[in-house]
This record gives sequence, structure tokens and C-alpha cells, in this order.
Amino acid sequence: MRNSSTWQVRKLARIAALASSLVLSLGLGGCSQFLPDYLKPLSPQASTVLFHKDMSWDSPILIRIFKSESEMEIWKQKDDGRFHLFKTYEICRFSGKLGPKRWEGDRQAPEGFYTVAEDQMNPWSRNHLAFNIGYPNKFDRAHGRTGSLIMVHGGCSSIGCYAMTDEAVQDIYTLSRDAFDGGQEAFQIQAYPFRMTDENMAKHKKNKWFDFWANLKEGYDYFETTHLEPKVDVCGKRYLINVAFKDQNAEVDPRKDCPAYRRLPVIPYTKSLQVAAPIGPPPTPLGEAFGLAFGPKEPTYHMFSLGPAVTRNN
Repeated sequence: MRNSSTWQVRKLARIAALASSLVLSLGLGGCSQFLPDYLKPLSPQASTVLFHKDMSWDSPILIRIFKSESEMEIWKQKDDGRFHLFKTYEICRFSGKLGPKRWEGDRQAPEGFYTVAEDQMNPWSRNHLAFNIGYPNKFDRAHGRTGSLIMVHGGCSSIGCYAMTDEAVQDIYTLSRDAFDGGQEAFQIQAYPFRMTDENMAKHKKNKWFDFWANLKEGYDYFETTHLEPKVDVCGKRYLINVAFKDQNAEVDPRKDCPAYRRLPVIPYTKSLQVAAPIGPPPTPLGEAFGLAFGPKEPTYHMFSLGPAVTRNN
């Protein structure tokens, strides 16, 4: 449960910081240098996308990562309760190859289902901004996997994390921060080796991680079908997607056989449920209204590459 008094104090502090920055900027020729990166508003480019897709700035988010495609998708929840694709960002660099992270220093970026709460956000990262994805999770620990401090961060240099450009991580961090301010207690990250279509699965059927990937595909398929965040449990050293245990008080041990369970209903997403997007130009962002600039107009991306890695605190 969110501590309402702490949240209100934090939100007022952010408003005060923005107001102070505006006053200083207006008095000194218009400059955003007085506003810390973690307090900056969403970029004008991302704000335009938000407007044209009729999305609320503080609605819940969900992130999907695809290693092979080097893409990170940001999804936002709309009034229909479903998640809709906000924007796809290029992953600047990650280390390792396809497959899960297994131990500290193996130079692998994780795959699986992870959860990010507000205390995992790092506004003081030396890599511009960052957040800890939550590795190892229950599944990883059930398999004896080790490691820590696996981040999504800026700087475009990976030592086992998912590295973005500073411009991209600025947007992603801001969207996360605003979702927390809107009441989301934690957001889900789904990290996949590739887009888990039947065709791609067939290409990798002889890979030693195929069974693991088939388990991940259950969550991928559920989200593709419903546009809803999958309910994820772990037992029997496997992910269980969208189930309810028959005994609500049953002990669920990630390493032991699963208690009796039933599959929950799957309610497919249909485009007819979508709300029409607004027509016309978006409103002028607050910063632009006061002559402020919050970064380059066009984000700069670098070519994807798999680089060497060593584990360290990001």
C-alpha cells in the first residue's frame, strides 16, 4: 500500500522544483540546467505521441524487451483497462547472447518476468538514469541463479544490463516516474530472447533453452491475446501464467510441485474497444510555453552490438 503522506510530499517537492526551475530559467535566458534529470517532464516528441494515442501521462505502464530485435516496447494502460503500445525504443547495447542469465559475471542479460517498484528507481545513476529490473526473481532463485544490480540505464554501454541512449532512458524513466505518481505500485518487465512467434520458435527448436522459451511464450501469448498484464506465479521451477490456486491458502514453493490450480478466463482484446484518438495538433508542452528546452529534438541512437561485459554496480 502506498504511503499517501510520503507520496504527497514527494509530489509537492517535484512541483516546487519545476516551479523554481521555471523562475530561474525565465530570469536567466531560458535553460533547463536547473532541473535535475529525474524531475524533467516528458520530451516534446514523446508528449506528442502520448497526445495522438489518447494516453494519460500518469497511467500504468508495462515494458517488453526483445533481445534479438534489440527493441524495448513501452505500453500504457488506457481507459479500457488494456495496455496499448506507446512507443518502441532501440536498445543501444546489451551483453551476452540469447538465453537467460545464470550466474554473477556470466555477461548475460536476463530473460523472464520481472517487477519494478518505486524503490528500484535510481535517479543518481552515473549512467544518466536507471532502474533495477529485479533480477534474480523467484524463478531465477529456484534455479540457483546468482547476480544482482541488473539495470535498464543510459550511457549506451552494457556490462550485463540493457543499455539505452540517454534520450531514450530519459523518456522511459519519466514515464515510469509518472506512472508511480498516478498510483501504479509496480510495473512488469517481460524480457524475451526474440519475438516469440510460432515461426521464430520453430527456428530455435534445437536450442538448449527451447523448453525455457516455450514457458516464456505462455506469457507472451497471453499478453498478445489480451493486452492485459499476465498474472505470473512460480512453482515446480516453472512460470505459471494466468492461474488461480484452488486452495487460496496453499503454500506455493518455486522449487516444489505446484498446488492444484485452475486456468483463469482469457478475455481477448478487440480493436473495437479502442477509443478514437484525438484529432489536431497536441497542446504546447509546458517547457516550450516558457521557452525552455529539455534535450535534443531528435533522439540519437547507436548501432546495436554485443559487447564484452563485467558485472559492476550501475
